[in-house]
Amino acid sequence: MPSRDACRRIAPGHEQRCGIDTGLSYASARGRWVLFATVLGSGMAFLDATVVNIALPRIGTDLGIGLSGLQWTVNAYTLTLSGFLLLGGSLGDRYGRKRVFLVGVVWFAAASLLCAVSPTGGFLIAARGVQGIGAALLTPGSLAIIEASFRPEDRGSAIGAWSGLGGVAAAIGPFLGGWLVDAATWRLVFLINLPLAFAVVWVTTRHVPESRDTSMVPGLDVSGAVLGALGLAGVIYALTEAGNKGWSAPVVVVTGLAGVIGLVSFVAVEARSPHPILPLDIFRSRQFTAANLVTFVVYGALGGALFLLPIVLQRASGFSPLKAGTAVVPLTIVMLLNSARAGRLAQRIGPRLPMTGGPIIAGAGLLLLTRIGADASYVTDVLPGIVVFAVGMSFTVAPLTATVLAAASERHAGVASAVNNEVARVAGLIAVAALPIAVGITASSYAHPSELTDGFQTAMVVCGLLCMAGGVLSWLTIRNPESAVEQPEEVQCSYHCAVDATPLAG
Repeated sequence: MPSRDACRRIAPGHEQRCGIDTGLSYASARGRWVLFATVLGSGMAFLDATVVNIALPRIGTDLGIGLSGLQWTVNAYTLTLSGFLLLGGSLGDRYGRKRVFLVGVVWFAAASLLCAVSPTGGFLIAARGVQGIGAALLTPGSLAIIEASFRPEDRGSAIGAWSGLGGVAAAIGPFLGGWLVDAATWRLVFLINLPLAFAVVWVTTRHVPESRDTSMVPGLDVSGAVLGALGLAGVIYALTEAGNKGWSAPVVVVTGLAGVIGLVSFVAVEARSPHPILPLDIFRSRQFTAANLVTFVVYGALGGALFLLPIVLQRASGFSPLKAGTAVVPLTIVMLLNSARAGRLAQRIGPRLPMTGGPIIAGAGLLLLTRIGADASYVTDVLPGIVVFAVGMSFTVAPLTATVLAAASERHAGVASAVNNEVARVAGLIAVAALPIAVGITASSYAHPSELTDGFQTAMVVCGLLCMAGGVLSWLTIRNPESAVEQPEEVQCSYHCAVDATPLAG
């Protein structure tokens, strides 16, 4: 058996790989510091995603950009995040999760400063793209650090705490964003990332152990990363601009075809690469593949709904940014209160039933949001739909993410986390780009509240039915582990929400 010193030479703080110890204890001081760093680091991405959506109408007014510009304000960030997320997970597994996590935090903070000082819409969109690259480096690292640092029996508790504490950031985000926009300026929603980043760097450098996958083949799949990013960029550009230029416009046709070719080439390169950023053999697990398909369908509906909801509340219903931000807070609160129970239920009975019923309930909540109009009442027209949607999502996310993580091997912790986050973000990316076109929301509709309301109500029907389809897909494809009913009730589950990593209760 290797000596303790030999283990330390391999991975300081990770003697469990040599069979001597099992990693950090959840109750230890160092374990708490690791949780603090990962919660605060990933919390920046959670907070940024929620506050920016609330600030979109004010950004459009101040910088003089219309619906297409607002779509790109969201999609420029999501596009680079999605395009480089797998590379970020692979870099962390190869060169050290702590190291790549730190680079991502510093990068994210610098880009946030650029966003805050943006003089034009074009500058803001470019800065958001740069910010997405930083998020792609830090996002998969936060969960992978926990998976690799804590001993197996404490990982469920650690990830549960990570999810629950991160959920506080998600709950505060809409309210904070609305208050900052109302009280001062939308630029503050980016500046708040700077002090958070400083604290993350300080704690991480002092307390977080390094970890990596020592079995990885040397080399990086740069060509795969580039093809994946360019393929996504081409497809999303075509979907976004088709609403303004038309499907037959040369630039739309050319970029769309180039994007499709890029994505097909990406898959071909990954199949032959000795060191792929997306190991295709990870999809040999039927459970892993099925869970990611459900993620794509459900989070496509979620991404489209959460993009349009703050806009229609402010532009058509007359809500202030603060009121619009507060309107979606119950979504996170309900999930915080119910997700832990849903996770324990899924452990007792298996994930199939919760992953079937949850999306169907969530879809019903989205259908209720069709009541929102020009004279919408928050209590009667907004709150019921938000609460029902939240209940459904709370029964979906815990078993969904637990299924994804359980279906992948430990050595692929970073890649598996990145794949699931990638699937969710691509789904949201496509929804933000394509949903307005599909339901007839154009630049002209954005300027006319009645047209915007009609388009929004149609969009909620589409999103609701899509979410319900995710429930049916779960019933058809997800299988309960044979040992599900034999798990002790006190075992805690591991899960997170994949859309901009919005965390739920642990």
